[in-house]
Amino acid sequence: METLLPLIIQVVAGLIGGNAAGSALKERSLGTTGNSIAGGIGGIVLGQILQAVMGGGAPDAGAAMAGLDIGKIVTDIVGGGAGGAILTAIVGMLKNQVSGAR
Repeated sequence: METLLPLIIQVVAGLIGGNAAGSALKERSLGTTGNSIAGGIGGIVLGQILQAVMGGGAPDAGAAMAGLDIGKIVTDIVGGGAGGAILTAIVGMLKNQVSGAR
């Protein structure tokens, strides 16, 4: 279960980031479902990239005993939320360009 926790955090943060981007950028919104799908995918992608690049810092002794690394959790949240927002904005922009071309 420990290996699934970062992925779950990234997906949830991506969902939130994607829907926040859709709300903030009304002209690029994909609707709730589209924002959620793009956000979840973007959250996983950027979250995994950041996790690979950042690696793990020195874990806090108390957190290591509890099986939690606060630095990794924050990286997953930030990466997931940013990835979700970025991918939602990109897909929304592309959707608008394709729709405008017709």
